[in-house]
Amino acid sequence: MEVNLPPEMDPDVKADILAREKAYSQELQKGGEWKNIWRCAGQYSNLSIFDVDSNDRLHEILWNLPLFPYMRMEITPLAQHPSDIALLDS
Repeated sequence: MEVNLPPEMDPDVKADILAREKAYSQELQKGGEWKNIWRCAGQYSNLSIFDVDSNDRLHEILWNLPLFPYMRMEITPLAQHPSDIALLDS
């Protein structure tokens, strides 16, 4: 997820959007759907891992991000690999 806020955005509007984004993402993290989030060093972007029941649920989550209108995203659906040793533990 790469964020591109307009430089002329009103500071109060920006602060509100960022606060709502943080609250929404932390709610999803606490609920277990947003598994991980990492900052891409030197960029206003992140790499995130979601664990959701369906592509439709992921779509819903992403479209409800307050920063969604200002984001460029690359989505890569992942599946468990049969050679992953983590499968041995389950």
